[in-house]
Amino acid sequence: MNRSLFSLTLLLLLMGCSSEGSTAAGGSDASGQPDKPRIALIMKSLANEFFSTMADGAEKYQAEHADQFELVVNGIKDERDISRQVALVEEMIASNVDAIVIAPADSKALVPALRRAKQAGVVVVNIDNRLDTQVLAAEEVEIPFVGPDNKAGAHQVGGYLASQLNAGDAVCILEGVRTSFNGQQRLAGFQQAMDEAQVQVVDHQLAEWEMSKANTIASSMLSEHPEIKAILAANDSMALGAVAAVKGAGREGEVLVVGFDNISAVQQAIQDGKVLATADQHGDQLAVFGIQNALELIANPDAKIEDVETPVDLITKESFAP
Repeated sequence: MNRSLFSLTLLLLLMGCSSEGSTAAGGSDASGQPDKPRIALIMKSLANEFFSTMADGAEKYQAEHADQFELVVNGIKDERDISRQVALVEEMIASNVDAIVIAPADSKALVPALRRAKQAGVVVVNIDNRLDTQVLAAEEVEIPFVGPDNKAGAHQVGGYLASQLNAGDAVCILEGVRTSFNGQQRLAGFQQAMDEAQVQVVDHQLAEWEMSKANTIASSMLSEHPEIKAILAANDSMALGAVAAVKGAGREGEVLVVGFDNISAVQQAIQDGKVLATADQHGDQLAVFGIQNALELIANPDAKIEDVETPVDLITKESFAP
């Protein structure tokens, strides 16, 4: 080998060793900057405006704090596709993210996958739909919940509806997914408000958060229970399905509808008098609250794991008054 070729080869080898050594020792990326934590946001269906709003809020926050962390946004096509959401958790573990912030599609089924994430050294924060405490205990895992009191929010909405009704009136409830804690809590909050007002819940059925399914079920409810004065929907997509059913039955102005989430379409429906009220759990900020919690836990791995209750507010037509 001639002298110049040998010198070039030696120089390249030294450069390679130097680059590898600086990354390992200094925790830096290729540009020499310190590594930023990668946070994965795993949501339910992005076809649901509530979750697309959540994603937008998280991405806006990351853009404003781009020097602090990187964000990977994931969602499933169908809110009931639990297996796909489990697969997303596994994919994020394999890609070595530092944290997972998740709105689980099921309060029980996601726990084992999230336990595996924690065992792999991934920080996990639960938002929107609380994981089942008994399953968490059985799996011997602690995961903080960052989100609103869904029962209190539903109770506020139900209480406002009850103020427009009389004791003895009949209503129906459209539920979400029965294995989801937030669905259980919203049903409980609605039921409590109706019991306190002595309003009778004559029927409650699962519409699984879906507008079209809610429309079909609400139409059936209106036919089977012509005496009902209101339909309480556990999310706004189902509320919009109920609004269409009420219109189809020719009962606009007779049957009141309430929802939960405060998506933009329902905001307009409230102003138009088609929906009476909803609950705002500040979806655009909910993932942000979870991300902030995750960053704190990444920075302080030995910090005590604690739940964080976030705001939930009643929204009525008066909320839009100038």
